[in-house]
Formats: sequence, C-alpha cells, structure tokens
Amino acid sequence: MPDVPTLTLTNGVRIPQLGFGVFQVPPEDTVRTVREALDAGYRSIDTATRYDNEREVGQAIRESGLPRDEVFVTTKLKNGDHGRDRTLAAFERSMADLGLDVLDLYLIHWPQQADDYVETWQVFEELHRDGRIRAVGVSNFQPHHLRRLMDETETVPAVNQIEMHPWLVQEQLRAFNAEHGIVTEAWSPLAQGGELLQEPVIGAIAERHDRQPAQVVLRWHLQRGVVVIPKSVTPARIRSNIAVFDFELSAEEMTAITALDRGLRTGPDPDVFG
Repeated sequence: MPDVPTLTLTNGVRIPQLGFGVFQVPPEDTVRTVREALDAGYRSIDTATRYDNEREVGQAIRESGLPRDEVFVTTKLKNGDHGRDRTLAAFERSMADLGLDVLDLYLIHWPQQADDYVETWQVFEELHRDGRIRAVGVSNFQPHHLRRLMDETETVPAVNQIEMHPWLVQEQLRAFNAEHGIVTEAWSPLAQGGELLQEPVIGAIAERHDRQPAQVVLRWHLQRGVVVIPKSVTPARIRSNIAVFDFELSAEEMTAITALDRGLRTGPDPDVFG
C-alpha cells in the first residue's frame, strides 16, 4: 500500500498530496471505480455537485469499511447555487447525498462573472466556524478573485484547485497561492485526450526511469509541491497512478517537463466561464 504524503493547510488540516478525481465518471461506474481507488490506497476523493455522482461516492466510502477519518472527501458548489440561501441548501443536499456529517473540504467550483461569490464565501466561513466543514477553498480562482476574497472577508482559502499540467504550468498563479499560504491543487493533471503523454520529452524520461508517461507527469506535480487528483476508470491505471512515490525526477528532468508549457488550457478560462 503506497504511503501517500500529506500537506498541511493553514488551519492545520492535512490533505493527502495525491487523491482520486471522479470528474466525468458516470454514476453507474462511480461506486466500483471509487472502491478500486480506495483498495489501491487512495485516501482522498474529489467530487462535485456538478458531477452528479456524490451519492455514489458516499456509498463507495461506506462500503469500503474504512474509518471515516481515514478518507478525505472534497466536493464543490456548482455555479447555479451561489448566494446565501442557495449555498446553504446546496451544502445540505451534498451532505445528504454523501452521507456525511462533516465535510473535509468544500470548494467554490468557479468564480463566475457575478458578484455573489463573496456572499457565498461568507456562508462557507460560517459552515467552517460551525464545524460542518474542516477546510474551505476555491477552484479556478485567479489572483484578482482571490484578492477580492481576502479584502472583503476574514478567511483566506486553504486550497485553490486549478487546471495545471505541463502544457499549462501556471507558475505565476502557483506562486501567488504560495505567497498567501494557499495550497495549489491540480485538476486535469495529465491534460485531456492523452496527447500530452505522447510528448517525446516525457516519453524519454519515462523510459529512463522504466515508468509510464502518466507516472512521470504525476511525479512532476508532486515534486512541485502540488496536490494532484488523477482520474481513471481502468483498474490498472488507477493502481499505476498511485505508484509514484518510489522514484524521483532530477532537477534537469523537472526543468525539461516545465519547459513544455504552452499556456494551453484544455478546460474553460475562469475569466470568461460562467
């Protein structure tokens, strides 16, 4: 069983540095897939209301037989649920679907282009103070979104989950997060469609270490101090993606992978989406 390291959030909560994402995992496949991940040693599961599989994630965790405090659960508020009353109602629905009393991490999924994410964040702060959520964070927030939260509310987000991979290194945003004690978490860490894994630089490094290209990219994320949440529905890949803690990339290899940066998004731009 892999020994997955953890990172400490600003409030002392520890988050596994490698977790399992369920974006685009159909509900009918989610229980099996999450059970596979938990059996392989993952102890962090990342879902969202928008994924329509919170209920199945909760079922898989219960069926695993693992103690509740051994599984770190993240979910996210969807765009249509911003604002005080909608946020409170959405949170209760998520908790009922997950079958949880306390959530480990709750994220605002997107900042949108409306002004209500500050009001939403204030509700997150209340839920955190009440002990319903262990840590609160955001997803897809740019520095100007983060500055507004820090200027108008009392709590700095513990996590900012953003699209990040070797084609979209996001060094300035990662540095901004670090400056303010915000842990960076990478979604779509392998990009989408598999083309990134065909990069000759990544292939050569994988061959040198006798590893899969995906393992090399995940190791790159980990060595940059980023939390990473790969997703797969294939049992062999689920196991392969967590087998990344017994080798290390050299400084030269890290630099070569980082140099693949194109500023290329495979998902929406947070400044225009929503």
